[in-house]
Amino acid sequence: MIRAYRFLLRPTARQAGALGEMLRDHCSLYNGALQERRDAYRHSSKTSVKYADQSAQLKEVRAFDPERQGRWSFSSQQATLRRLDKAFQAFFRRVKAGQTPGYPRFRGIGHFDTVTFPKDGDGCRWDSTPHDRQTRVRLQGVGHVRVHRHRPVRGRVKTISVKREGNRWYVVLACDEVPAEELPPTGAIVGIDVGVVHFLTTSDGEHVGNPRFLQAMAEELAGAQRHLATFPRRARQRTKAHRAAARKVAKLHGRIRRQRADFHHKTARTLVRDHDVIAHERLNMAGMTKSPAPKPDPGRPGGFLPNGAAAKAGLNRCILDAGWAQFLGILADKAESAGRLVVPVDARDTSRTCPECGYVAKGNRVTQAKFECTACGFAANADHVGATNVLSRAGLVLCAAA
Repeated sequence: MIRAYRFLLRPTARQAGALGEMLRDHCSLYNGALQERRDAYRHSSKTSVKYADQSAQLKEVRAFDPERQGRWSFSSQQATLRRLDKAFQAFFRRVKAGQTPGYPRFRGIGHFDTVTFPKDGDGCRWDSTPHDRQTRVRLQGVGHVRVHRHRPVRGRVKTISVKREGNRWYVVLACDEVPAEELPPTGAIVGIDVGVVHFLTTSDGEHVGNPRFLQAMAEELAGAQRHLATFPRRARQRTKAHRAAARKVAKLHGRIRRQRADFHHKTARTLVRDHDVIAHERLNMAGMTKSPAPKPDPGRPGGFLPNGAAAKAGLNRCILDAGWAQFLGILADKAESAGRLVVPVDARDTSRTCPECGYVAKGNRVTQAKFECTACGFAANADHVGATNVLSRAGLVLCAAA
């Protein structure tokens, strides 16, 4: 299996400065390569610059600017150029598919937060001892940086990435040949229905509360954002006070993100530990959180009718705060490692189908919390009904696969 391990770095003040310079110089390389591609296209629409062309120029770039580009790993700079090439490949793929393409944009240093080393030992070295939680990673141009290794690393380290989040630095190890740690079978199967009132409800009738981390910190976050917005545009990114205000907003968002991820990991671990098969709805998060289309007013040219955009924005905020996509991804990874089975099923009408008689109608869902079949009169909690139907559909999928 392939797994990623993320550990907190504990650099010294000098090393933290060097890490910041590494990000700055890789960002400069990314923007310079993007500018070259833009200029080539403007000069002639038939002229294009590929990754191979820009990679071949790296030696000249490093020789021309040894202080900023020559000090860093050659392979990490190639990875940065590949990152730009992938952005262009995605752009052309969206153009061919008729989607909104989104041309690759220049990155500010505040939005360029990762440097990747494609191979352990080439510009970086993972120095780990089996019984020491305080280990080190050696980075070219930075030195040996202390790492808080809170769990053992299994498998073979393939790539190493250094990432900045606010004032924190992390190292991310991508490992392959990671052995599975299968759990003993329990004989239990469960269906889950995710929601915003309850984070999830199981087919056994158990509710897991929605912690609403963003809502809990909304007042403090709004105050920090208001303070950040008071700085005039000409003072932004130029004063120490503005940088401090921006760091505070980033710190609050980082705290929310870590709280949400911790909750997802713990909830997924409980489900994987107690069940052999876990069924869930196959969700289209992009479609669920899409803003409603405007409704032109036929009686008033240039005017629009109410389309419920404000209410939909509030619902989208709750859905994104719950983080269902991240949770389901974590659940799938933990299940694979533990030898469990995760079954995604069709999400249509799971909360409108009567589990007793199978009648499907919009009127079956009386309220957000109540389900009452208009055909047979069966009544139950709506989320519990949804989880029960998810489990039933998973049984059909497993029977068809067998």
